[in-house]
Amino acid sequence: MTVMERLANSIVVPVVVLEKVEDAIPTAKAMAAGGVDAMEITFRTACAAECIKAVADNCPEVLVGAGTVINLEQCKLAVQMGAKFIVSPGYSEEIVSWCVENNIPVTPGCVTPTDIMAAVNHGLKVIKFFPANVYGGLNAMKNLSAPFVGLKFLPTGGVNSGNIKEYIDAPFIHAVGGSWVCPKADIAAGNWDKITQLCAGARKAAKGE
Repeated sequence: MTVMERLANSIVVPVVVLEKVEDAIPTAKAMAAGGVDAMEITFRTACAAECIKAVADNCPEVLVGAGTVINLEQCKLAVQMGAKFIVSPGYSEEIVSWCVENNIPVTPGCVTPTDIMAAVNHGLKVIKFFPANVYGGLNAMKNLSAPFVGLKFLPTGGVNSGNIKEYIDAPFIHAVGGSWVCPKADIAAGNWDKITQLCAGARKAAKGE
């Protein structure tokens, strides 16, 4: 199974903000126990690179990637630490070109036809759509998917267990991202069972169960 197939199979790609390296492994295992075996560790904290390494080295069952990657230096560091995919909030020609050249799956944030054209011209089939709730949500993605045949979106922002099925049912949605399945407060408090339940609940809601 390819990285992109793994992301689709996970349904939810959690956007994980970790403040401590020691929280990385239990967070990954808690999510995997809930059926979500992919995670995007964001470069919003100083320990992000070490957290990626901890999961990559100790949780082979979890597909770990790096999120909020905003420059090439972070991108290279993330891959060096074991990140299997790169997610950026916007489109960076430098990051996308490097990832494509090095066969690293990358989903840049694209919300305009211009950004999408740049991504498509690099051969990308899946792009991030962020923040989805601000830029028109499903209706926007439906309209954007018309001229870009075969392109799929990974929306983040405003997706939750209440509307996840509507997103996942759309043919142009690859998977969804979000932090509601791994709240920072629950990670900090070590509420691993709660995170497992949130992940399992999100997958059930996506399937209409």
